[in-house]
Amino acid sequence: MKQVFSLGFLLLVFLSCDKNTVKPAIVEMQIADHQQDCMGVSPQKCLLVKINNDTSWQLFYGNIEGFAYEAGFEYKLLVKREKIDNPPADSSDLRYSLVKLVEKNRQ
Repeated sequence: MKQVFSLGFLLLVFLSCDKNTVKPAIVEMQIADHQQDCMGVSPQKCLLVKINNDTSWQLFYGNIEGFAYEAGFEYKLLVKREKIDNPPADSSDLRYSLVKLVEKNRQ
């Protein structure tokens, strides 16, 4: 009986230790008015983004489902970010999809 209890306890501990899960969240994303050269699998153009209250621009290699970027405009978006189970090895494990276009300003 003691072994069954110990085994059950260990199983519960292992199942509760998954800290790498990303729960779906709505994030605010600011998109710069131009793209920058970057290197993914091959040379490409990346969006420059600030997520939530970031103060510096970051390269964004992926895409945002439902969003069509136009150069010369700066955007503020609300975006749903969610974890992808078993993503391809050469892509992100996060999916971004447009919830709302908050602002679009010509620069």
